[in-house]
Amino acid sequence: MRGEQYITKPEQYADIYNRGASWVDKVVVVKTLHNGLTLSRYGFSVSSRVGGSVVRNRVKRQLREILRHASLKSGWDIVLIARPAAARVKYAVLETEVVKLLSKAKLMEPAVNTEKTGNIAL
Repeated sequence: MRGEQYITKPEQYADIYNRGASWVDKVVVVKTLHNGLTLSRYGFSVSSRVGGSVVRNRVKRQLREILRHASLKSGWDIVLIARPAAARVKYAVLETEVVKLLSKAKLMEPAVNTEKTGNIAL
């Protein structure tokens, strides 16, 4: 993700919190708001209740990596809010929960069939 894909200003977070829709799980909360742009922007909220700075930064890195691999629709502002349980779960569980919530929010692109067609490229 590049810098323009991040939500950085407090006003942007406040707008998403106030006007956006949310989906809740035990380890993470997803808040979304349509932004009318050609790209999606991401923000992360990991409070001190999750843990110390090392733990919070690890959770943020994991969330960033999950979004990097996810095929998301464009034109949305997405804020992922980590709950304290996010520090205690393994990466695979965190990834499953985030993808599940993004799917509920209908933000995931349809899966592309990656099977080989039998054609051989020379």
